[in-house]
Amino acid sequence: MSLLLTLADAAAQAASTVPAAAEAVTSPDFVTRSMVYASATAAIGFSAIGSAYGAGAAACSAVGAWKKCYMQNKPAPFQLLIFAGAPLSQTIYGMILMFIIMGHAVNVRPGAWPLYLFVGVISGIAMGVSALWQGLAAAASSDAFAETGKGFTNQLMALGIVETVAIFVMAFAIVLLNMLSF
Repeated sequence: MSLLLTLADAAAQAASTVPAAAEAVTSPDFVTRSMVYASATAAIGFSAIGSAYGAGAAACSAVGAWKKCYMQNKPAPFQLLIFAGAPLSQTIYGMILMFIIMGHAVNVRPGAWPLYLFVGVISGIAMGVSALWQGLAAAASSDAFAETGKGFTNQLMALGIVETVAIFVMAFAIVLLNMLSF
């Protein structure tokens, strides 16, 4: 019988805390911080999606280029791994942006979360698209370098130009975020 009373008391106590928990979840402070964290997630998430696609495309091309080399009894160039991994840096830029946005979540103004969300989503997508196109350019570079064994530096410079878009996006997003914190 005492076990039933203990369970009844525990259930009554739990039921009395539900309104307080519901109030905390729907408070403006909680919603604002949650949306800022969603912005941070978008920044790294979209950039990582683009990196995965770009690195996948470049890796597929590198494997195909190595196969051509093996079929022609030529040495398979190790440099193709550099092309395959080039699109991964955009995920790092997204992670940097994520940490900066999360740092702002503590002292964010109540009405500012849409701006944070906009910066996180747009910059994440832009960095992801940069990674996607860098991967496609790296795929073409893999094929060309494996075929000729020439032009590695020029091909890396072309990949760097595509990467520059992501660096600019990250830098401008950081400037915008710092303006929002004042």
